[in-house]
Amino acid sequence: MTRATLLTLTAIMIAIIGGGLVWLWPSQPPPNGLAAFEQGDYSAAFQFWFRDAEQGDPKAQYNLGLLYRDGRGIARDPNQAKRWFESAAEKGMTQAQVNLAAIYASTGTTDEDDALAEKWLRQAAEQGDDFALYNLARLHANGRIAARDDGEATAWVQLSATEGDPDAQVNLGNMHLAGLGVPQDDAEAAKWYHAAAEGGFASAQNNLGYLYLTGRGVPLSDVEAAKWYRLAADQGLAQAQYNLGSLYLSGQGVTEDPNESVRWWQLSADQGYSDAQYNLGVSFMNGYGLVENHAQAAQWFRLAAEQGHPDAQFNIGRMHLDGDGVPQDAFEAYRWIGLSIPRFVAGEDVMRDTALTARNTAAAALTAAQIAEAEVQIENWSPQLGQ
Repeated sequence: MTRATLLTLTAIMIAIIGGGLVWLWPSQPPPNGLAAFEQGDYSAAFQFWFRDAEQGDPKAQYNLGLLYRDGRGIARDPNQAKRWFESAAEKGMTQAQVNLAAIYASTGTTDEDDALAEKWLRQAAEQGDDFALYNLARLHANGRIAARDDGEATAWVQLSATEGDPDAQVNLGNMHLAGLGVPQDDAEAAKWYHAAAEGGFASAQNNLGYLYLTGRGVPLSDVEAAKWYRLAADQGLAQAQYNLGSLYLSGQGVTEDPNESVRWWQLSADQGYSDAQYNLGVSFMNGYGLVENHAQAAQWFRLAAEQGHPDAQFNIGRMHLDGDGVPQDAFEAYRWIGLSIPRFVAGEDVMRDTALTARNTAAAALTAAQIAEAEVQIENWSPQLGQ
């Protein structure tokens, strides 16, 4: 399993501490472990619970694990905490199972740690422990465990979303928008995007902007679209910056403004967003909001082309074919235009035909060996990482 960033289990630890100790009602009057603990005499509590734990009492074993975990009445010792939690967990005590899972998940240095955390959380969840189920969902959301099937994965996302996790809320919104694992429902998608967006989650704000722009699940409103795009763009989300720039291009929800278009595209392009890089190239090519500069256009087209943007690949290839802003180079023209052709999707037949014609023009200036070499490079090419 691919390891992800270590999951912080603050939620687990807070809830466990809040849950407190298991109340052990003694058959004899105090002194006893519980009374000692309530009086702050943790050493005495340790002595009482150690005696009972050694005799196999799962509640005492669990309480002893808490003392070792928190360093009360005894030196803090995670290994001893794990030992006593495991003794109680094996007897079916859900609190111990969840705490034991927390130790393994907090360690989280190997796949085996995550597997053991999953094992104990599943056992607690199967006994109806909602907190264990939630933390299974969190481990899954962080890429640390795999669901047994699509149904379980969906249930975990739904649970995490209901508990207020913004990542899960966005994912659940995406699932409803596309009808993946749940019924296709634009209104439900909007509901979950709203939940995360109101909490300031940038990707949810961006997605909500799209819904308002297209009228899916919400009333059609360019003004609302611009509002949500701006909130996300102000947080630095590259896709939202690109989207807001595009609204300034069309004048939807905002006053048409070439300078604002270019400003937002620049911010997005600087983060590697290929559509924004392409639009900057077009802006430099045509003098839209910028001083016309074909050399600058070529630089932005190339950056987008290297990420696999087909229009940018065609444009940088065409510029090499014509010697426009870059040195004339039939080989580079053939290579870039050749890369673009299979990337034009259904409905882009005119663009594909134009690219085929331009590639053939470049081919006429090359030898058979050069064409063969260009085809090898096209075959072996892969996009650079970006957005």
